[in-house]
Amino acid sequence: MNVTVAATQMACGWDRAANLEKAETVVREAARRGANIVLLQEMFATHFFAFMDWKPEYFALAETVEDSAILKRMGALAKELGVVLPVNFFERANNAYYNTIMVFDADGRELGIYRKSHIPLGPPGCFEKNYTSEGDTGFKAWKTQHGTIGVGVCWDQWFPESARIMCLLGAEILFYPTGIGSDCHGHWQRAMQGHAASNLTPLIAANRVGRESGEFGTTDFWGRSFVAGPTGEIVVEAGSEDQEVITASFDLEAIREKRATWGLFRDRRPDLYGPLLTLDGRTPQRS
Repeated sequence: MNVTVAATQMACGWDRAANLEKAETVVREAARRGANIVLLQEMFATHFFAFMDWKPEYFALAETVEDSAILKRMGALAKELGVVLPVNFFERANNAYYNTIMVFDADGRELGIYRKSHIPLGPPGCFEKNYTSEGDTGFKAWKTQHGTIGVGVCWDQWFPESARIMCLLGAEILFYPTGIGSDCHGHWQRAMQGHAASNLTPLIAANRVGRESGEFGTTDFWGRSFVAGPTGEIVVEAGSEDQEVITASFDLEAIREKRATWGLFRDRRPDLYGPLLTLDGRTPQRS
């Protein structure tokens, strides 16, 4: 199965309608260029308030899955264009708030949600932990019309366990919508290249661009959205300032054969990985 993926990036402001219009524009452009799966950046519908503000009124930006205008619009777009579309949004579930992904299949069907597992607090100026709880869905892999995909969100991308679990669940391509603008671009990119190489699985990251400010500072988002191939190589990369769409194509059957041949999953030793289940690395005590 040959699949074409797209990573997008754009600048966001306070005008939600304008942000959604931009998002639709880049998704349409990706579909026009033959993309089967299109990745938008983290929190593309809003100013990234969690990075530089701590204001209770921002909780009003959250939407429920059932009533989300963002999901309704993006689901209809996925159906119209025939593309798989992971959509990130600020979710309210009763009295809980999450940084959430809804995955739309190419026919517009909702395949389910993933709630961001790792929530940062810092470096200085990041207040996400004040807005959202740690996700409770666990990592997932979704069977779509264009392959089985796994999706993490931003801070999840620093944890190799996230990528490995999604691949163990059957993910053939990994996607990470993100919003980052600190001085760690090289580290950020290399961490994800390692996930691709260690799992022999293509990986797509979509970051935002532009300058956004709040009461506690200003963040320059440096874009550089990219697609890594199954050995971790950078296949295509966007620039650091402009709205862009980048695409790449992969033969998933050929990659699956290569993954099996290398034995990266065959030679795993889960019986030795007990320390991963603890914070301090000590082997869990048997009851």
